Amino acid sequence: MYSVYGFYKFKKIKNLKKIKNILQSEILFSNIRGTIIVSKEGINGTLSGKNSDLSNFKKILKTIIVFKKFNSENLSKSKFNPFHRAKIKIKKEVVPMGFNISSYTKNINYVSPKKWNNLIKNKHTKLIDARKPFEFEVGTFKNSINPKIENFRDFPKFLRNFNKTDKIAMFCTGGIRCEKASMYMHKKGFQNVYQLKGGIINYLKNIDKKNSMWKGECYVFDNRISLKHKLKQGTFSMCSGCRKPVSIKEKKSNKYVEGISCPKCHDYLTVDQKSRFAMRQKQILIAKKSGKK
Repeated sequence: MYSVYGFYKFKKIKNLKKIKNILQSEILFSNIRGTIIVSKEGINGTLSGKNSDLSNFKKILKTIIVFKKFNSENLSKSKFNPFHRAKIKIKKEVVPMGFNISSYTKNINYVSPKKWNNLIKNKHTKLIDARKPFEFEVGTFKNSINPKIENFRDFPKFLRNFNKTDKIAMFCTGGIRCEKASMYMHKKGFQNVYQLKGGIINYLKNIDKKNSMWKGECYVFDNRISLKHKLKQGTFSMCSGCRKPVSIKEKKSNKYVEGISCPKCHDYLTVDQKSRFAMRQKQILIAKKSGKK
């Protein structure tokens, strides 16, 4: 059993290349896998490994960047290692919105999973699912609005549909996208913005299915693909053609060909692409039969 640890911290960070090199050596030494994004405005990551290795890495991370608490962190389990390798990336922003957070503001209205249901039941609450459309399709809260944008830089344009006095509740997978959006909205004069603390993962972990207002599963950016209540692995697979999640129902379609296509991409892939994907799938099957990766 592997532990999967997600976290983020908004904090002004200097010497990004130096920090990247230190973290890279620590991850390789600890045999931790996953992805970390480092930027001038903070750090964001999801890692997998043994509990002891992850715990030690957390201490090292806090020492290097000099802070005591993450803005948010979550822990789940996986029967297999959901990451193939370790990657550390330096980016301009941890969440790309076209502006850097110069100083972290605590003027954010966090709502715990236990109080979230009452907030979103209110008919005056505008409920925003801040994720991408394909994530929204895997699962979401009832009556939520999706911006239908592929790039989070376009999120500010979507906000033009709302008044600055509207009661707005936002959520995303682990909270970081909403956190940055909340700071942006506060800066622009929005007065009633609320954020699901710890995101969907925290909600699914703490709210029983019988009391839940969540419909479907939650897409995650690792090889588990999706999670259900109590953070159990979901039922979705990944299409090798378009790299989008595929449901059990979609896999029954004649447009689903394992390793090649699914109903979302079958009609858009070229003959050459399908041929290359078929060759790749053939090599995968040969490797499996011979017991190789």
